[in-house]
Amino acid sequence: MTDLLDPLLDATFKGFPHGVAPLRRSQVGAQRWNVLEGDLPLPLAVIRRDALAHNIGWMQRFADAAGVGFAPHGKTSMSPQLFQRQLDAGAWGLTLATATQMQAGLAAGARNLLIANQVLDAADLGAIAALADTHPGVRVVFLLDSVAQLELIEAVSSDRPFEVLVEVGVAGGRTGVRSHADALALARRAHASAAVALAGIECYEGLGNTGRTEADRPAVDDLMDRVERLAHACDAEGLFDVDEAIVSAGGSAVFDLVVPRLRVGLSHPVRGLLRSGCYVTHDQGHYTRLVHAVNRRLGCDDAQGLRAALEVWTLVQSLPEPGLAILAVGKRDISFDLGLPLPLAVVARASRERVPAPAEWAVTQLNDQHAYLKLGAAPGGLQVGDRVCLGISHPCTTFDKWRWMPIVDEDYGVVDAIATFF
Repeated sequence: MTDLLDPLLDATFKGFPHGVAPLRRSQVGAQRWNVLEGDLPLPLAVIRRDALAHNIGWMQRFADAAGVGFAPHGKTSMSPQLFQRQLDAGAWGLTLATATQMQAGLAAGARNLLIANQVLDAADLGAIAALADTHPGVRVVFLLDSVAQLELIEAVSSDRPFEVLVEVGVAGGRTGVRSHADALALARRAHASAAVALAGIECYEGLGNTGRTEADRPAVDDLMDRVERLAHACDAEGLFDVDEAIVSAGGSAVFDLVVPRLRVGLSHPVRGLLRSGCYVTHDQGHYTRLVHAVNRRLGCDDAQGLRAALEVWTLVQSLPEPGLAILAVGKRDISFDLGLPLPLAVVARASRERVPAPAEWAVTQLNDQHAYLKLGAAPGGLQVGDRVCLGISHPCTTFDKWRWMPIVDEDYGVVDAIATFF
């Protein structure tokens, strides 16, 4: 577990200073490095300490005030150090995407793990079963959406039943049972099986969000109506096999619409669980646009809501023609699946002053290691060797490109670091 919580970092890690002897992650803050002083090679992904702390506290307070538990989705960062911060803030547990990811959650000290996916492989099921011996008291719950999956689970020998949530899905979406009749039939089959214990109902509402309340609210309500109907039916038939049934949903785009629907009134005790993940660093693009609508619905000013904490810094590598700068950053370094990087600021080569990027600047294309920055009519005196700060659109697919990230203060002094395990 030490290798997960406090791994050894060295110059084979992108962004780690050249020629510096290997250091434990916990030693990084004592080195007094500063990004703007050129102490770390670029490109470099950094997390801004104050925005990170704000986001973790903000979302936990939101869940607490709504009367639901919070199990942040760890697949966003896959960082045990961030998991610890989330758990310390009051999270019920962690959500993960695979059985392999459990190790990072366990290293962080999570006692409740929700795998928001269908587990069916014998090796994965065996790993979950073994936790009873290696980590007594740790609870693992995963999703069930078909009899075929249940039959695979039943073929695996285990001393105790696996806890499962029946997943309610939407037509054209990903996993999840499509009809109420099929979902109820699966719940009955699960309740009758000695291999599993029906622990609740789950859904994911994050596909197809628009950021427009008039479109998003009806879609969420329709899905949550189905979840609630199934929960009531299971309650009426006594199908839940646990003392407290779980009703869970929640990505990072319309979490405010989901939360009120997690408090389902049953004769059986219920724990609502919210599972947002991208909130931890937020972003400057895709989720900023969607959460703007959340803030409006909550009566919250954008400045008071979630804040972008993750940035990627890079160098101007070349100015090969008027109006075009080539940056030393590419698809290997920064997300591009939900929008291209956003120029935020520039710092001249011999300066530490962070100057906002002109509004005309835009990244228009990425190669593996290069970005095309169109300058428009505002070249801004950009020179080869200047530093450019880029915002991101979708934190998940920036995190997975870095084995470590420094955490920086408002002056870009390195005060801590995280490691990732994808």
